[in-house]
Amino acid sequence: MTSVCDYEGSRYRYEFWEGHGREYEDLAERMALSALLPPSGNVLIEIGAGYGRLADLYHGYQQVVLLDYARSQLEEAQRYLPHLDRYTLVVGDVYRLPFVDDLFDALTIVRVMHHLADAPRALAELQRVLRPAGVVVLEHASKHHLKAIARWLLGRQAWNPFDLQPVEFADLNFDFHPRWVRQQLAAAGFEPESVRSVSHFRIPLLKERVPPRWLAALDGLAQPTGRWWQLSPSVFVRARAQKPFAGPPHGFFCCPLCRSADLSPREGSLVCGGCRRQWSTQGGIYDFKTPLFSP
Repeated sequence: MTSVCDYEGSRYRYEFWEGHGREYEDLAERMALSALLPPSGNVLIEIGAGYGRLADLYHGYQQVVLLDYARSQLEEAQRYLPHLDRYTLVVGDVYRLPFVDDLFDALTIVRVMHHLADAPRALAELQRVLRPAGVVVLEHASKHHLKAIARWLLGRQAWNPFDLQPVEFADLNFDFHPRWVRQQLAAAGFEPESVRSVSHFRIPLLKERVPPRWLAALDGLAQPTGRWWQLSPSVFVRARAQKPFAGPPHGFFCCPLCRSADLSPREGSLVCGGCRRQWSTQGGIYDFKTPLFSP
C-alpha cells in the first residue's frame, strides 16, 4: 500500500502560511494558476485543497470540489471560506479518488505532488476523473533549480539536480526534474501544453527587504520563461487529458474501493451497493477515507 502524507490535526494554515512570511509565494502561485487555468467551466476539483487557500480563484466554475486527505483541513476550510454552499468538501485519497470516470472539466493540484511516493499512479487517477480534453494544472517542487545546481557544483549536496529521477530529501518529501514530470504526464495520457516557472525570488534576504507584491510582480514577468527553461524551485504545468469521448459521466461519486457508483444515502452516510461499505456524510463533509462500516 502506498504511503500517504497525512496533515490530519496539522495547523497548516497558521503554522505555515499566515504570519510566516509567505505572502510572496502565495501571490506568485495565484498568478501562475490564474494564467494557466481556464477561467470558467462546469465542474472543477482541487486535489489537496487544505483549508481552501486558493478556492476564491475558481469563481468561474459552476461546481467546485475541494478534496483533501485530512478531514481537519476541510473543517478549517468550513471556518475559512465564505459562501460555503459553493463548495463540495470531500475527504479522499489521490490514489483512489471517489469519483466516476470523465467527471471534471478542470483539476488543480498545488503543493501536493512533492508528497507523492507514486506520482505515476496518482497521475493516472487524475486522468481517469478528467473528461476528454479536460485540463489539469499541476505544481511540483523542482530539483533542477539554481540553488540546487550551485550546491551540487560546490559539493554541498549529494544528489545530482541534472539526474531525471525524483529525489526524496525527507520522508515523503520529493523534488522532481521538470522533464521527468512531463514524461510522466505524457505516459499517463496527458498532453503538456504550457509551463511556468514560479518563485524565482524565494530568497530570505530579498523577502525581508522587498515588499511581497513587488516580488510577485517581478515573478509574474519571469514566469513565462518556463516555456524555455525551468530554473526555479516551483514549476506549474498545464496539460490536457487525451482520451476518447465515452458519453456523459454516469453519476458523481463512486466507492473508492470497489468503484461502484451505486451509492445510496442513509442516515448521514452513503452506502455502496457494490461492496456494502458505508461512507460518512456527516458535518457537511463527504468522507471516503475510512468507511464507517466494512462487511
